[in-house]
Amino acid sequence: MAPAAPLLPLPPPPPLLLLLLVLGRPLLGAPGQGAGTWSRFARLPYPQDQLFLHDTFPDGFLWGAGSAAYQTEGGWRQGGKGASIWDTFAHRPATPPGSVPPGPAAGDVASDSYNNLFRDAEGLRRLGVSHYRFSLAWARLLPNGTAPLNPAGLAHYRRLLGRLRELGVEPVVTLYHWDLPQGLQDAFGGWASPVLPQLFCDYAELCFRHFGGQVRYWLTMDNPYVVAWHGYGTGRLPPGVQGGPRLAYRAAHHLLQAHAKVWHLYNDHFRPTQRGKVSIALSSHWIKPQHMTEKNIKQCQKSLDFVLGWFAKPIFIDGDYPESMKSNLSSLLPEFSEVEKKYIKGTADFFALSFGATLSFQLLDSHMKFQQLESISLRQLLYWISSEYNNPQIFIVENSWFVSGSTKRDDAKYIYYLKKFIMETLKAIRYDGVNVFGYTVWSLLDGFEWHRGYSIRRGLFYVDFQSHDKKLMPKSSVLFYQKLIEKNGFPPLPENQPIEGIFPCGFAWGIVDNYIQVDTTPAQFLDSNVYVWDVHQTKKLIKVDGVFTSKRKRHCVDFAAIRLQISLLQEMHVTHFHFSLKWSLILPLGNLSLINHTLVQYYQCFASELLRVNITPVVALWQPMAENQELPVSLAKYGAWENPETIQAFVEYARFCFTSLGDYVKFWITMNEPSVKNLTYTAGHNLLKAHAKAWHLYDKEFRRSQKGKISIALQADWVEPACPFSRNDQDVADRILEFDVGWLAEPIFGNGDYPQVMRAWLHRRNSIDLYNFHLPYFSEDEKKLIQGSFDFFALSHYTTTLVGWEKEDALKYDHYLEVQMINDITWLHSPSRAAVVPWGLRKLLKWVKSKYGNVPIYVMANGIDDDQNMMHDKLRVYYIQNYINEALKAYTLDNVNLQGYFVYSFNDKTAPKYGLYSYVANQYEPKPSMKHYREIIDNNGFPGPETPELVCPEEIASCPECHFFRTRKSLLAFISFIFVAFIVTIFFITYYSRRVERRYK
Repeated sequence: MAPAAPLLPLPPPPPLLLLLLVLGRPLLGAPGQGAGTWSRFARLPYPQDQLFLHDTFPDGFLWGAGSAAYQTEGGWRQGGKGASIWDTFAHRPATPPGSVPPGPAAGDVASDSYNNLFRDAEGLRRLGVSHYRFSLAWARLLPNGTAPLNPAGLAHYRRLLGRLRELGVEPVVTLYHWDLPQGLQDAFGGWASPVLPQLFCDYAELCFRHFGGQVRYWLTMDNPYVVAWHGYGTGRLPPGVQGGPRLAYRAAHHLLQAHAKVWHLYNDHFRPTQRGKVSIALSSHWIKPQHMTEKNIKQCQKSLDFVLGWFAKPIFIDGDYPESMKSNLSSLLPEFSEVEKKYIKGTADFFALSFGATLSFQLLDSHMKFQQLESISLRQLLYWISSEYNNPQIFIVENSWFVSGSTKRDDAKYIYYLKKFIMETLKAIRYDGVNVFGYTVWSLLDGFEWHRGYSIRRGLFYVDFQSHDKKLMPKSSVLFYQKLIEKNGFPPLPENQPIEGIFPCGFAWGIVDNYIQVDTTPAQFLDSNVYVWDVHQTKKLIKVDGVFTSKRKRHCVDFAAIRLQISLLQEMHVTHFHFSLKWSLILPLGNLSLINHTLVQYYQCFASELLRVNITPVVALWQPMAENQELPVSLAKYGAWENPETIQAFVEYARFCFTSLGDYVKFWITMNEPSVKNLTYTAGHNLLKAHAKAWHLYDKEFRRSQKGKISIALQADWVEPACPFSRNDQDVADRILEFDVGWLAEPIFGNGDYPQVMRAWLHRRNSIDLYNFHLPYFSEDEKKLIQGSFDFFALSHYTTTLVGWEKEDALKYDHYLEVQMINDITWLHSPSRAAVVPWGLRKLLKWVKSKYGNVPIYVMANGIDDDQNMMHDKLRVYYIQNYINEALKAYTLDNVNLQGYFVYSFNDKTAPKYGLYSYVANQYEPKPSMKHYREIIDNNGFPGPETPELVCPEEIASCPECHFFRTRKSLLAFISFIFVAFIVTIFFITYYSRRVERRYK
């Protein structure tokens, strides 16, 4: 193969960074400037911008965990603590729809952190965090909300701060996290009263005086949106006042005044000596437009104004509410005086952001979305905040998702949401220039989850709420977060980097078409009718009735459809073409009593034309399809593969194909991708025997003369444990691999029998659940027949699946195998939601080698779907590039005996959305992915400057006509004699004619 220009990997992060700089980073913000966020992110390069970013956070980045007093402390009647509005709300006798149920679902004991202070501190030490966010229970320090001070409460928080100082953990302290003393609600009406701001300021002064020497980061309050809107507007949360929008906006007005008072108190009296910082924890959702129109973008901007901007704009911009709120709520929204505006403006030393499950998709009223779509893009929210509010320093003080309340310690779903949010934060810093300096996981331990009670969990540490001692047990997320903190992010690893190199000489570069386009329409030369041309009237050909010419045999040139397909394959530069025969059409009755000779000749012509242009046909005898599994109707009707008679029918069909096509086909697949999802154990048993019999038939009767090779092609997607640290998840992944791949592979490539894992599991299920899943047994002779019935290991690989053992989502849980399917939301996904995980192919190839030895391996199909948007062909370009590079790693670094790679699929006509050629208006057009694949083929991989040149011997084109000549030697000799005699005769005639002419002259 001639050397070609080196094919470099797709653009790495630096060019992407350059493009992002061109698109713009947030500059000095102004109200409304955040509206450019949606269009900016719509223009980012796909799929590069959506790839996982392997990088680290800036030096000194803060990593922490958090909790809230009512959620975790418990001890609601201990140490002189007063009642809070949450105590009262959770103990009420009646339950309004959608709110917290009464009784046990309360924070009376919760995680019992009040009595387990050192237990919690040990969890922080184990994580290695730099800070711990917690809240002070106002009613524990001031039981009635005002003096006198409770000494037991004061001592408790001093002990906690002292222990944090011993561990070197920075405290981030929230003064108010929703648990207002009930006494203030009873006496004044809570935050609906203008008295509350001063009472809150008095409480804050007490905290600054007693704890300020040990605290550098203060948060006045958490999520005032929820406090005001659902506490005093809808009544969904404490104190449960259903005052409507007017009372909610009044409460929010007082919350802003209270926050500003406390900030000024600290700034004027405590900052000079304590040198701390004060802010407010603001929560937000993210919203995206239904369509990228100016109108929808304005509605998205309004949605954020009404939730986050409600509090952020007064504090970070000008002391007043967003214009969109003022113009829409003029009669409901209180007004600030000019003095108040100046007083509120600038009352935050950093932007404290809460983002996650508390508000997103939970406590955001539907009308606040303004008919747009809620999303969980933290990165875009960070960019919006940076653009809208003068590029502030941002401290993420609460972020995570949740798992089911029944999930114990392998919290895979939680891990992958955490991974997504942290990766988006990293991109916001590295790609978008957003100034984020800290991140806080919510929460340190399981607790009472507000309106959801104990139905969900959000902790890194598991708490058994029914136990007496409430021990903390680390979940898998603890190990994930711990390692992330150690590495300060996701540093690039060697296995994540593309490699340079080439594949060996003779490597099979292929393309797949499950079923080639068959068009056996007769050519005009095969029409035996006689026609006359009506030149005078109709100007058309008119058939002469009753007059016929002699018929001739069909020739390959009569099949016009073949030439087009061959030319497209030549354009691709592939060396192999893989397709399947149609058993149901070749032998419609399932036996040799009726043969479709026209179709057989079509296949012969197609294979011979492939050979003529030096493309090796790779032919599968059978591939299951939806209708009758692509079996002849007579076989499908009587049990299909459940019927043992199908075995012999398949063998006879195979014999016919070997006889009819064997001179053209040297690369056979008995069965292509038999779907184990749709196979019964009996059907699989018979299918294996049919394959083995067909293999032995070829080996004994055809191999010597035809010199081909034959095997079975199995679908083999990789299965990865969802929690890489979990032995239980690893066991599940191993079990699924044996059921999905080992079921058919082990008898052939292994010991001749089914995997022991399958037998043990089915025995367990049958004994426990009284099922009758019978896995048949092979006789010793059958084992010998099946074992070793291969020449190579052919596999189809498309994606990777994450599995776990903890039941989290009933819709994605397989009760039969006791496996939970998990989604890593940081992975790229195709329009059909197939995950793009290139490293899964390398792991699969290593697994095959480890189980079945150094067997030759062909990746017989590997591909991804797209849609009409050409952007998604960029995904296929990325897919092909990186999957082949992972295959190269397996060959080069892991010494896998990989001998070929085939892309799925040839064109969109036969495999819609998967083709390298589009098919529109009866025309085939090459997609960019086809050209990219061709470039890889021309380079035989990814050669680099240091890659040694590989000199391959010239391949001699095969001669499909040789069989014709070998079987007609006598005829050829006779024709040669006639031709020579004709030439000699012409010569003598010419010679003597000239002599006669000269004589007469």
